[in-house]
Amino acid sequence: MNTPKLTRALVLQSPVPTPDGAGGYTTTWQSLGTHWAAIDARTGQERLGALGPSGDVRLRITLRAAPFGNDRRPRPEQRFIEGARIYRILTVAESDPQGRYLVCTAQEELPA
Repeated sequence: MNTPKLTRALVLQSPVPTPDGAGGYTTTWQSLGTHWAAIDARTGQERLGALGPSGDVRLRITLRAAPFGNDRRPRPEQRFIEGARIYRILTVAESDPQGRYLVCTAQEELPA
């Protein structure tokens, strides 16, 4: 395995449900720290939605590993932020037999 070039700073965020006072909740995001990562575009597809065509690109994000249970280890309900860009984490797995790096499959979202 080639050593990945971790040149992009991504902030890992976790969702925090907050009661909205009307019986529901809103989601706020808590930052858990910065990871240096490599991002590669993978598969993509076009979909026709109610407002017209939209794109869906899956990304491969490689970063240094963290053990299970550690707050620095990404989970699928979390996301990465890079400036105004948002990457929703879909899967997390070790990328090498030694467990030095993690690979996250992510999807870029438009900011709300």
